[in-house]
Amino acid sequence: MVSLTGKTAIVTGAGRGLGKAMAQGLINAGANVALVELDQDVLDQAAAEIGHGCIAAPGDVSNPEDVKRIVEDTIAAFGGVHILVNNAGLGPERFRDTDRSNAKMIWEIDLADWRLYLDVNTTGHFVMTQAVMPHLLAQDWGRIVNVTTSLNTMTNYTNGAYGPSKAGAEALATMIAGGVAGTGVTCNVLIPGGPADTRMISATGVYENRDKLIQPDVMVPPLLHLLSDDASHINDRRFRAALWDTAIDAAKNVETTGDPIAWPQLGGKTIRPTDDPRGNRNMGNENG
Repeated sequence: MVSLTGKTAIVTGAGRGLGKAMAQGLINAGANVALVELDQDVLDQAAAEIGHGCIAAPGDVSNPEDVKRIVEDTIAAFGGVHILVNNAGLGPERFRDTDRSNAKMIWEIDLADWRLYLDVNTTGHFVMTQAVMPHLLAQDWGRIVNVTTSLNTMTNYTNGAYGPSKAGAEALATMIAGGVAGTGVTCNVLIPGGPADTRMISATGVYENRDKLIQPDVMVPPLLHLLSDDASHINDRRFRAALWDTAIDAAKNVETTGDPIAWPQLGGKTIRPTDDPRGNRNMGNENG
């Protein structure tokens, strides 16, 4: 059992679904938690159910003023901040029904929806990270875990602005990870690994039987490991929670469930000034 006693976490989108499950797991591990949620009624209910060790921190994660207050309230309540879980997000259900028969093409969606999804799913990660990072770097210890989604979900043409916004969050995560390398702060991605039993998946058609969906609490074991001191060397990696096997060693799980963030194996194709597109090097050398 990982102990996070003495650590304080901010979990966004903590009122329900994945966020609530992760917040409860952090509380059970001894951490203090600031529950961030835009919907006040949902937030109050979650805080009442979780009980001790948490505060309710309402706000819009894409609004710098709200985020500044959230961080200040967290530090005032618990004396510091060590962990950020960027989980708040909007799902693809706004753009089509479960069977996708009524999906709009990407050029048909409303510009307002495009901007809203970028604000919440991408800019929210940026604003939250920007607000907590000075505190993490100053104490030479911190953990950032961002929830994105699978690559095929990002690129499925029926998912409207959800896909591009999550792709942006994925790219942002690897940029954060590169920037904090060697500082004592880490940034990793954690996803369920498939359709999860949350409000983003409507209970119709193939998803009517909710027992067949990935349950939110599968996020907790890999999350706790990523937040532990034993994971101080894990950075710039993404993990599929549904594959995490609590019956085996954590190091083996890290090996079998993890991949690099943002699929760098698909990159590296850039033709630079010193490269000949035909395969020869040193284009800039007249004698080459």
